[in-house]
Amino acid sequence: MVTNFSLGDVVQTKKEHPCGSNQWEVIRLGADIKIKCLGCGRIVMLPRPKFEKSVKKIVKKANENENNNIAHQ
Repeated sequence: MVTNFSLGDVVQTKKEHPCGSNQWEVIRLGADIKIKCLGCGRIVMLPRPKFEKSVKKIVKKANENENNNIAHQ
């Protein structure tokens, strides 16, 4: 299953973070994906295949207009 992720998406993972939260915000995309825990603020970088395997669902999609504006600044 290939899923397109965007900067600012909030995803739910299959396993909880030690802080108790399972929601993460995508803050970098590429071969590796950097995510930020919404519970404690911890930042983790994962290889894309491992990240895609650990994501259960996308909780909130980022606004595409916001991403386009950021890219053009």
